[in-house]
Amino acid sequence: MSFLKPYFRQFGKPFFAALLFLMLEAFCDLLQPLLMSRIIDEGVANKQMDYVLQFGGYMLLVTAAGAVGASMRNIISSHVSQNFGTKLRSDLFRKIQSLSFNSIDKFDRASLVTRLTNDVTQIQNFTNGLMRIFVKAPLVCLGSLIMAVRLNPPLSVVLIAVVPIVAVLIVSNMRIGFPRFARVQTALDRVNGLSREYLSGVRVVKAFNRFDYEVDKFDEVNRGYQTASTRAMRTMALFSPGIMLSVNLGIVAVIWIGGIRVDQGQMQVGHIIAFINYMTQILFSLMMISNVFNMFIRAKASSERIGEVFAEQDAMAWKEEQPRAPEATGSVEFKDVSFAYVGKEAVLRNITLSCLPGETVGIIGSTGSGKSTLVSLIPRFYDADSGTVEVGGEDVSAIEPARLREKIAIVPQKTVLFTGTIRENLLWGKEDATQEELERAARMAQAEEFILKCPEGYETKLGQGGVNLSGGQKQRLSIARALVRQPSILILDDCTSAVDAATEAKIKEALKRYAEGLTCLLIAQRITSVMDADRIVVLDNGEIVGTGKHDELMRSCRAYQEIYRSQAGQEVDASV
Repeated sequence: MSFLKPYFRQFGKPFFAALLFLMLEAFCDLLQPLLMSRIIDEGVANKQMDYVLQFGGYMLLVTAAGAVGASMRNIISSHVSQNFGTKLRSDLFRKIQSLSFNSIDKFDRASLVTRLTNDVTQIQNFTNGLMRIFVKAPLVCLGSLIMAVRLNPPLSVVLIAVVPIVAVLIVSNMRIGFPRFARVQTALDRVNGLSREYLSGVRVVKAFNRFDYEVDKFDEVNRGYQTASTRAMRTMALFSPGIMLSVNLGIVAVIWIGGIRVDQGQMQVGHIIAFINYMTQILFSLMMISNVFNMFIRAKASSERIGEVFAEQDAMAWKEEQPRAPEATGSVEFKDVSFAYVGKEAVLRNITLSCLPGETVGIIGSTGSGKSTLVSLIPRFYDADSGTVEVGGEDVSAIEPARLREKIAIVPQKTVLFTGTIRENLLWGKEDATQEELERAARMAQAEEFILKCPEGYETKLGQGGVNLSGGQKQRLSIARALVRQPSILILDDCTSAVDAATEAKIKEALKRYAEGLTCLLIAQRITSVMDADRIVVLDNGEIVGTGKHDELMRSCRAYQEIYRSQAGQEVDASV
């Protein structure tokens, strides 16, 4: 809960202002039964209409003051809770953005979405409730107890019996309810995760006609969520009536004892009515306190989940003084680098490799050999476990990632486009790029032709993930986006797998002219994509097993030969 301290400081003053108005409202509520008692015992009993009208006027004034307090409390509480929720959600999003991949990988993606939405909403609602009814309930409950005892001490014996029973019920509700509501949030994570997985793979589901399987899988998870929610709600359903029954029995006891005392002339009727009103206020206050604890349990479970994200300490560090980004020479050097994902075996082992400015280095290897992992160490998506990675002669572990990435452009293996226009997607490479720069990059990526065929050209709207484009078109846009950046280091991670051979050849030819002076790392599955690179690096099981040009590797590297043969060497020869 320590992550909430800054918000206490920021929203503390309006929060306590809301509480002051709430206290005014509670004080007015507590005065009403007392005034009613005076009207009955003095005005009605003695048939003094002036007295009735006088105290009736007082009741109206008290009611008006309470209404003003309630209105101001509602306005302030709504303002504070909405601003608090917005700030918390924004800060949580920034925290997630600041985490390295190693830290983010500790959380399920669907769980992060739930924490950003549902969990923040739970805390926001609890905060709003604190300023509206949650603080008022114990104030009214305590005030009613005090007023009832002062009004008629003999009848307060009933309270001595009722209050401890209700307290035990509330504490039991908390102890049993908290773990159950925590399980509800976990179950909601699974529902969100499965929904996200289905929506991202809906085309595959349709292609393989797996509707029934997906429906059954979702039903199973949904029933799990239903079961967890039912168990949590059953706790509320059990304890809330128990509290109501206890207080109502107390009211019955008050009427019974009060009736006897009135009959004996030891008590006035107005006192019984006032005492019953106070008991009713105690009942509703205790019911509200019970609901408060139920909401507190939910908010506590949510706050712990959010706190886990805020408490995540990113191991990635750098020098505080960064007068400049790495040199724009674009040199990349791996020195005895090893790396393993958290809790898994080493993916890279003792990698030593130099990539010089103006050089195009092809990286090839079987699936799972560590190609993509190797290049992900350059922009510090991950830090090497041992050894050093240098860019422009500087160790990347000492460079702030944001500064390091200014000179690097990446075309990822999985093409990612964003909702918006083609122009907006290309401007991700360089925010202030001119139209001429966009068109030049699109021509080199062989994307201009299909862009101009679109009805609105560069202003054509793209759906989420670029769903209205083919796989090859998305890859070409992704390449153009990287070229707009005009980087010193260009990383192409198997980014032409959906492009035909003729288009790929044109892209490679354009890149040769563009790549003068920059370092280009080209990862590919197809051997034809790297054959004409200045140097080819062969990875196998996380180790470099060969390096050189195509002809050299065909003579000296068995792994390269196997890749060549597996991809039908005669087709490769035909394309040379």
